[in-house]
Amino acid sequence: MAFLDDLIIRLTSRRVGSDRFGNTYWVAKARKDAYGRPLRRVTYAGTPEASTVPPEWWGWLHHTTDAPLPEDAPRRAWQKEHRANMTGTAEAWRPPGHDAAAGQRPTTAGDYEAWTPGR
Repeated sequence: MAFLDDLIIRLTSRRVGSDRFGNTYWVAKARKDAYGRPLRRVTYAGTPEASTVPPEWWGWLHHTTDAPLPEDAPRRAWQKEHRANMTGTAEAWRPPGHDAAAGQRPTTAGDYEAWTPGR
C-alpha cells in the first residue's frame, strides 16, 4: 500500500525538497485542505514515523512557515541535533531504578511524608 501512496503523491504533487534524513516533501497541485491551502505531504525514507521530520521542515509541513527553514543555518550552542522519538526502543531513556533498565530504585532518605486530606 505504501507503494501506491508514493505513486499517487508523485503523480498529483510537486516536489518541494528533501531533508538530511532522506524524507521528501511535496505540495499538492490541485487538492486543498479545509482552510483552502494546498496539501503538504511527506514521504518517509524509512519507516513512516512522524518524529523523523526535522524542525526545519515541521513548520513548513504544518503551514507555520511559507518556506522550509534553511538546514545549513548556524546553530546556537543550546540547540541539539534532531533525533527521532526513541520511545519504545532500546535507546529510550529510562530513569534510574526502572524495571527495563535492570536497576534498583534508590532508597529514599526517609523525609517523605504522604499528604493526607483535611490536615
